[in-house]
Amino acid sequence: MTDPVGAVGAILLLVGAGFSLLVWPAFLRRVADDERARDAHGRPTRFLTVHVTLVSVALIIAVAQLVVGVWWLIDGLL
Repeated sequence: MTDPVGAVGAILLLVGAGFSLLVWPAFLRRVADDERARDAHGRPTRFLTVHVTLVSVALIIAVAQLVVGVWWLIDGLL
């Protein structure tokens, strides 16, 4: 029998991961299209670099959430 608190925790991790994996790439596309993303010579600005770094960290955390959520859910079912 599954622990209900564990199942809810696992589902919350999976929902959070799914949300992040859906939202952050779309946000990064908007940032990349922003006029502040590149200078007059077409080189990336700090604006773009900072946002790429933030989105990368968010996606790494989302993948970790996904892995832990799946592991926690499967572990609770066994």
